[in-house]
Amino acid sequence: MFGIPLDDDGTELGPLEPWQAEEFLAHIERGREFIGRHVGLADANRDLESARAFLTAYAQKAATDTGRILGIRTPEGTLVGGVLFRTMDVAQGTAEAGCWLEPAAVGRGLVTRAVRVLIDWAVEERGIHRVEWQVPSANEPSIAVARRLGMTKEGVLREMFRYRGERTDIEVWSVLAPEWRAARAGRAAGSDRRGTGPEPVDAAPVSA
Repeated sequence: MFGIPLDDDGTELGPLEPWQAEEFLAHIERGREFIGRHVGLADANRDLESARAFLTAYAQKAATDTGRILGIRTPEGTLVGGVLFRTMDVAQGTAEAGCWLEPAAVGRGLVTRAVRVLIDWAVEERGIHRVEWQVPSANEPSIAVARRLGMTKEGVLREMFRYRGERTDIEVWSVLAPEWRAARAGRAAGSDRRGTGPEPVDAAPVSA
């Protein structure tokens, strides 16, 4: 199986497919309470059948070029999180990104680096012009990721999302392809001058 390195220790971003449903469910079980604080990923994957259905839905999105899902794995191969395009409209050049992590993987900058890989691919390979990030206002770590990605806060959808019986505000952040390319060039120039340096603390889950 192929993987894209996320750090020098061997952590990789790679495919997450229906045949891996058992591994995916075990990962969700390890982080169920943490992952489920703000988004429905944990609730949507309660057993092997629902986990396989969830990954199958994303396999179908990949086949129709309307979404993607990738897993983050440790050097030992353990699945600890992932990133996704919940929606992707190539004709319109838009996509909505999301992520999640189990607690053991928090604090290493993995989400920031993984989403950068995903957005780089979308912008350069699929011609995506606008990447959106929707996040509950209470999910401060995820909002911090949006800022690190160079996204702009566009507004708040008041009480837009009903989750576990309560309505919550959803913040909408986005980055446009020209902004993304400029920020990437700036990061590259900064790395040349200062070295890569440590990544900031990573986020709790975003949308799934």
